[in-house]
This record gives sequence, structure tokens and C-alpha cells, in this order.
Amino acid sequence: MRFQSYFNTAVLLIRQYDGSVPLVHFLKQYFGQNKKYGSTDRKWISHLCYTYYRIGHALKEYGIEERLKTALFLIHEEPQDWEVLFDAVWLNKWDKLLSVRLAFIQSQYPDFSSHSIFPWTADISNEIDSTAFILSHFIQPDLFLRIRPGNEKRVLQKLTDNKIPFQQLSASCIALPNATKIDTVLEIDKEVVIQDYSSQRIAEFLQLTTYNLAPNTPIWDCCSASGGKTILAKDVLGNIYPTVSDIRPSILKNLQQRFKNAGIKSYHSFVNDLSKNTPNIQQCKLVICDVPCSGSGTWGRTPEQLCFFTEKKITEYADMQKKIVSNAISLVAPRGYFLYITCSVFCQENEEMANFIEKEFSIESLKKEVLIGYTHKADTMFAALFQKK
Repeated sequence: MRFQSYFNTAVLLIRQYDGSVPLVHFLKQYFGQNKKYGSTDRKWISHLCYTYYRIGHALKEYGIEERLKTALFLIHEEPQDWEVLFDAVWLNKWDKLLSVRLAFIQSQYPDFSSHSIFPWTADISNEIDSTAFILSHFIQPDLFLRIRPGNEKRVLQKLTDNKIPFQQLSASCIALPNATKIDTVLEIDKEVVIQDYSSQRIAEFLQLTTYNLAPNTPIWDCCSASGGKTILAKDVLGNIYPTVSDIRPSILKNLQQRFKNAGIKSYHSFVNDLSKNTPNIQQCKLVICDVPCSGSGTWGRTPEQLCFFTEKKITEYADMQKKIVSNAISLVAPRGYFLYITCSVFCQENEEMANFIEKEFSIESLKKEVLIGYTHKADTMFAALFQKK
């Protein structure tokens, strides 16, 4: 009966949730107000809520209970404790192969398809396998660590000594199960950075600039968020002088502690809305522009955003990105670099924006690529590196 109770509570929460805040904050607030739930209760109720949103826009004409059962059936290879929710017909069709489970759901609901989960397949970048990408939402992404230079042996030894299972994807990239607790084992931002696999691949673009950047080169991370790209740039480029800016004062405050842990002592930071104005700073040899975007390449981590997203938002984000890019590029020094990044799968935010940058400004495209993450249980991103003429 315990799992039936979890199910009922999740249905209640889903009915209340309106998408106005991230699901993680909504759940945290609910559990904070309802102290009767222990850690196990919170774990399973949260799991059910996230599971519900993983089928996106599919079966919207059906009730929450039916949609949640469908999501559980598709996401789990075995019924386990959830079998109390299902009748014999469904349990007999529960197969380890997702393709078999999908076929059964389609026999029960003829309108169910990958397109019904993610209705904007026509807007996806051409390099993306839309079916594989959409089905990846049924799988929780991994936790990825980037080992900072000089810490390779120490980090691997600590993980081994603490019997933490991991997969090494490269000399510096480690994948772990999503719920792995590593903050008591490793020094975050000093030894390792928590950074998605595709985000780590931005190093490939930064490496193309190393031959032309001198020590203490000023760089500007103009939509810095918590500063992960700046830390990556320091590790790839060496001795740089970073300037960081963001529209959110609170996130820049958090960045201070992160930079302290990362050993970045000399930098400049300021609050700025780059969609409205160009700040009064010196031109930089490298401008990193990780623009606000739909976040569609990260919806495997935040599936509630998939459910509350509407198509008009793609154009709204693209219009804002054009304003940000136009203001940021003016501060790229002659022969300097402009690195454009999104965590989007939409062509309008990716290739079309790269074409806009190349055509509208005196700037040369050096490398542009969709960074496929769904084959690695990671985010999917886009990056394009330009050099000013």
C-alpha cells in the first residue's frame, strides 16, 4: 500500500503544479511544509512527479493517473514495487526492451508517438536524430564530473577507494549515476567540476584559440551564470583575466564562492542585461556567450519544462539572442574570438543564429557543431566559434 500512497500523493502534487517555478523548488517547498515525509518517501514521490513529465505532451486528453501509469510503464524495465498499480494485461507486456513496451502503449493508445511527446520535431537541428533524442527523455541523465588539471590520479583513486562506480569517458571526464553523492569524497570546483559531458566538449572550441591568446588575456563570459565556462576556459587557456556578467545578482554572488574554490582570485564581475545594452568595458580577445535559451537540450534533467513549453517561445528566445549577440560582438577585439553556445536542440536558436552572426557581422566561422548528448545520457548543446576580421 505504501507505493499506492506515493502514487496518490504524486497525483495530488502534479494537479497543483503549474510550471511557474522549477519542479525541484516546488517539491522542496511542499516537503518543507509537510514534515511527515521521510527521505525515502520524498525520493519516491519526487521520482513519480518527474516520471510523469517525461512523456511530455503525449496523452494530454487523458487523466493524470492514466498518464502517470503510462510513464512508469515506459521508463522502468521491470514493474518492481509499482506492480500494485497495474492489471495483469499490462504486467504481462512489461518487457525489458523499450521498443516492446512502446509497441504495447501504441496498441492501447493509437495516437501515442514520439511526435506526441515532443511536438516540435520540424524545428529540431538537422544533425539530431529526433526519435532517439525524444526517447532519451525516458532515461535520467548521468552526473558528469570534469577533473581539473593535475588532479587526475587523486580523483580516480578517491572514487576507487570509496567504491563509487564510475565510467571514464576521457582523461578528464567521468560519468556517474545521477544520484551519486560525491561532495564528501571530492573537493568540488577545486579537484573536479560538476559539468555535463557536452559542456565539457566546449574545451574543443576553446583549444582553437590558444595559439592566438597571450598570458593574462582579458576574456569576457557575458552570460556567465555560475561561472562553469570561465573555470573551463582557465583550465584550457591557462593564465587569463576573466570578466563575468549576468542579469542575476544572486547568481554572481554564488559565483564568488565558486571562483574562490577554483583558485580564480583575479577577475571582474558586474550585473548587466545584455539584451538591452552594451556595458562600458574594454574589448576582449575572447567573448564567451552562453545565451539564455529554450534549454530544450536539457529537458531530460528538467522534464517539466518540456510539458509547459510552447512553440512561440522558440522565436521569443531567438529574438532575445539576436539582441544579446549584437551587443556582445561589439566588444570582441580585432582578430578576437566570439564563442556562441546554447543548450537548445532548435535550429532557430542554433544554426540559424550562427548564420545570422556570420552574415550580420564582420566575423568568420571557424567551427560550429551540435554537441550530441543523448547517446551518452547527457545534454545536447550547440556551439559555434567565430573570429573577428
